[in-house]
Amino acid sequence: MNQARHSKMVAGYFSSIAGWYDFLNHFLSFGQDIYWRKRLVRHIRTGSRGFVLDLAAGTMDVTIEILRSYPDSQVLAMDFTLPMLNKGRNKIRSAKSGFLPVQADGRILPAPDTSLDSVTIAFGIRNIVPRSEAYREILRVLKPGGRLCVLEFGTGKNRIWGGLYNFYLTRVLPFIGRMISRDKAAYTYLADTIKDFPDSFDLALEMKNAGFSRVFYYPLSSGIVYIHVGEKVAG
Repeated sequence: MNQARHSKMVAGYFSSIAGWYDFLNHFLSFGQDIYWRKRLVRHIRTGSRGFVLDLAAGTMDVTIEILRSYPDSQVLAMDFTLPMLNKGRNKIRSAKSGFLPVQADGRILPAPDTSLDSVTIAFGIRNIVPRSEAYREILRVLKPGGRLCVLEFGTGKNRIWGGLYNFYLTRVLPFIGRMISRDKAAYTYLADTIKDFPDSFDLALEMKNAGFSRVFYYPLSSGIVYIHVGEKVAG
């Protein structure tokens, strides 16, 4: 599948479930996704004003957590899917300042060179094809010493909880997603992309090969998700 067709397909999936996205995230993860995002935000670095890009921001749960943890920060909330951004904007409409929602492709970021202290991406890097183009753009916009902080599902190829999680991922998650959101394809796509995603070691190696330094990672919830952190070389 070519890149343009893939991007259109992904945007269509997320547009169709935007109204149910937050509820299903919390329901299908048993509320653990809130904790996962808090852990992600702990790793960002901010300068005096803290310019942060929340890439694949979706409905802006990470953006909200950044603003809560770093009230003086300025957050660019970027996503390829406009209905997701609109849902997120409604959640933080009362905010006087501190965030700017922008529809953008993760492979072509509308931000100046060396302008950002940190970039976060939660459950979005696996939807960008090819990832190498996103890494290149992220490195371009980060300041020297700036951080990329990634929250992503671990590969579904590894057995977790004796295979119970794998059964949940391939059978239960698409079924519940279809019953609630009425969109079978979106949650089948979600399960497929998790199963096909690189394991934690390979993703860290991918980040190193792309040019990030001091890359480290660790699991949460028995390896259901991982946090990866990499830095742009200073100087």
